[in-house]
Amino acid sequence: MRSPAFTDSDYGTAIRYLMPTGRVWPAYPDTTQQQAVEALAPTPQRASARALNLLTDAFPSTADELLPEWEASLGLPDPCAGEAPTTALRQAQVTARFIAGGGQSIAYFVNFAKTLGYDITITQFSPFRVGASTVGSPLYGEAWAFVWQVNAPQFSISYFSVGIGAAGEPLATWGNTVLQCELRRLAPAHTTVIFNYS
Repeated sequence: MRSPAFTDSDYGTAIRYLMPTGRVWPAYPDTTQQQAVEALAPTPQRASARALNLLTDAFPSTADELLPEWEASLGLPDPCAGEAPTTALRQAQVTARFIAGGGQSIAYFVNFAKTLGYDITITQFSPFRVGASTVGSPLYGEAWAFVWQVNAPQFSISYFSVGIGAAGEPLATWGNTVLQCELRRLAPAHTTVIFNYS
């Protein structure tokens, strides 16, 4: 459901209907009173527009004016995104950190990356065990039990979106720096995460 957007004229009409009636309260458009009503109408219209904008900024995925406040409360911006990250990338990072409830499962990390805008899979490794491993399996040692691999496209492209992006931002950005930084930050301390781009 879309939020109602009222114009100056709508508020002018509403104020006119709220005015008292009678001879000393003329409702004709050319009177001084009606001109004063029209001069007052933009004020509630601006207040309404700002309130509607606050509804948009209340959610991290659509925040614009309050994006710096969202970032400050979530420990962003960080060096991972570069010197001039796009608005879409900033919103994705804020959203990912905001909804990240914590976890160590493959599904958790895949969903976290999806929120950032990356499609990944994760490969787990296990040490070679005689009798348990199949013939031809890699001879991984004990340390490989704590290694996991993130498989992502070599070039994750993020395109400019009208209505989200700002003037001066590039039409497309690519790279996996944010993905690497965020997943390394979330990786359990006893594990090693490696990245495979193919």
